[in-house]
Amino acid sequence: MTAPVHPETTERPDVTPHTPAQLVRLVAGREVSTRVRDKGFLIGSAVLIVLILGMLVFQVAISSGSDTTRVGVVGGSSDVSTALETQGGALDTEVEVVAYDDEGAARTAVEDGDIDAALVDPTGERPELLVENDGGQVESLVQGALQGLSVDQQLAESGVRLESPPLVQVVALDPDADADLEAAVVALVGVVVLYSLLILFGQFVAQGVVEEKSSRVVELLLATMRPWQLLAGKILGLGVLGLAQMLVIAVVGVAGALAFDVVELPGRLIGTVLTVVAWFVLGYAFYASVFAAAASLVSRQEDLGSVITPASLLLVVGFVISIQAAQDPTGTLATVTSFVPGLSPLVMPVRQAAGGAEWWEVVVAVVLMLVTIAVIVRVGGRIYSGALLRTGGKVKLREALQGER
Repeated sequence: MTAPVHPETTERPDVTPHTPAQLVRLVAGREVSTRVRDKGFLIGSAVLIVLILGMLVFQVAISSGSDTTRVGVVGGSSDVSTALETQGGALDTEVEVVAYDDEGAARTAVEDGDIDAALVDPTGERPELLVENDGGQVESLVQGALQGLSVDQQLAESGVRLESPPLVQVVALDPDADADLEAAVVALVGVVVLYSLLILFGQFVAQGVVEEKSSRVVELLLATMRPWQLLAGKILGLGVLGLAQMLVIAVVGVAGALAFDVVELPGRLIGTVLTVVAWFVLGYAFYASVFAAAASLVSRQEDLGSVITPASLLLVVGFVISIQAAQDPTGTLATVTSFVPGLSPLVMPVRQAAGGAEWWEVVVAVVLMLVTIAVIVRVGGRIYSGALLRTGGKVKLREALQGER
C-alpha cells in the first residue's frame, strides 16, 4: 500500500497592496511621462520661451531707438550747438549736433535718414530747418534753442547781465510710482504666461479624462484604485509639470530682463515673479478640478468644448480684467474681482505688483481661494466619481452626483 502523495507546499510571496499615496504617485508619474513625450507640449513650451525673449528684445529696441535726436548744423558757432543741447535737456531728449560744410551735404543727410533735421544759417536773419516731411518735436526743439540764443545775444549787446535762475528742487510725492509701474508690467507679462498655462493644462486634464473614458481604460484603472485617487494623480502630475514649466519660463524671463537691463529693480522683479508663480499654483488647483469634473460628464472629444466653455470663459474674463487692473489697480472693478475665486489668480498679482493691494486683501483673497478649492475638489470629486463609468452620451450633473461610487 502506497502512502498518499501530498502536494508540495509552495510559498507565495506576500503582495503588499499599494497605499493611496503610492497610487496617486503612480498616476501622477504616468501623466508627467506621457506629456513630456508629447510634441505639442514641447513645441508650446518653446514658443512661450521664444515669446518672452522676443518681448525683451522688443523692449530693448524701443528703449534704445528714440532717445537721441540728430541735428545737422550748417554755419554758426559753438553757441548754437550748446543752445541745441541745452534745449534738448529741457525736453528730456539727448541732442547730437553734426556739423556740415554746405547745405547740399546736410540736405542729402536728411534725405538718407542720417540725421533728423538740418539747421541752415542759424545765426542769420532767415535760418532754415530742413526735415524729411514733418518737423514735429525737432521743430520745437530748434525754435526754442534759437529763441533762447537770440535773447542772450541781445541782452549781451545791451550790456545786461542776468543772474543764473534758481535751481528748482523736485520733490516726488510718489517716489515708487515708476517702480510700481515697472512691476505691474512684469506682473502683466507673467499673467499672460499664467493664463496660457492654465488654459493649456486645464485642457490636458480634460482631454485625458475623455480619452480614458472613450477607450475604457478607466475601467481597468478603477479596478485597482478609487476615483478620487485617479483624479488626484492627474491633477498632481500635470500640476508638477505645469509648475516646472512656469519656473523655467520665470528663470529665463528674469535672467533675460537682467541681462538686457530692462528692469532697474531686480529684487522687486524676482518678488513679482514669485508672486505670479504662487498664484499659478492656486489657479491650477481650482481650474484643473473644474475641468476634470466637467470632462467626466462626456465620453467624446467632440462634446468636450460644451462642458469646459464656462470655465474657459471665466479665465478669459479674468485675463481681460487683469489688463485693466494694470492701469487702475485701485479701481472698483479690479478691487472687487481680485477677491472673486477663479478671477483672483489673474487680477490680484497685477494689483500687488502695482502697489494697489494691501497685505490683508491678499490674505483674504488667498483664504477665499483655498476655501473654494476645497469645495470644488469635494463637489468635483463627487461628479467625477459618479460620471466616470457612464459612457455613451453626456451625463447630466444631477445624475453624476446621484451616481457617486
